[in-house]
Amino acid sequence: MALHIVLVEPEIPANTGNIARTCAATGIHLHLVRPLGFRTDDATLKRAGLDYWHAVNIEYHDSFQEVLDKYADARFFYASTKATNHYCQFEYQDGDFFVFGKETKGLPAELIEANRETCIRMPMTKEVRSLNLSNSAAIILFEALRQLGFPNLD
Repeated sequence: MALHIVLVEPEIPANTGNIARTCAATGIHLHLVRPLGFRTDDATLKRAGLDYWHAVNIEYHDSFQEVLDKYADARFFYASTKATNHYCQFEYQDGDFFVFGKETKGLPAELIEANRETCIRMPMTKEVRSLNLSNSAAIILFEALRQLGFPNLD
């Protein structure tokens, strides 16, 4: 079983570390698209991931296009507050990719527009712009895992 989380140009090391820890706990693949807003030896990044870094299946990419090219046959879902579809409206499959943008700007507008049908969001009040990146990734990931029957997890 292989689900994937892609972080496009993440900026906050603690968020990436938290997501890495979630990936380690669930066996999910993590893809980091450069440029990163931090160094990979950053203490905050390491602290957030605790001592689970050895259990993270992580790949680094120089562009998001590189991810698309390498996994051309995969399905990609794009998390955005600008999406109209709720994340729980889809039936997820083994091999799906969940793509998240940088904390301050989200995903590029052209990427959202080109993939409108597979853009997903979480419902929330109008008073809040967005949820924390690591919380968003965990919510969406666990919905996909729930739909798949939590394979290989206790």
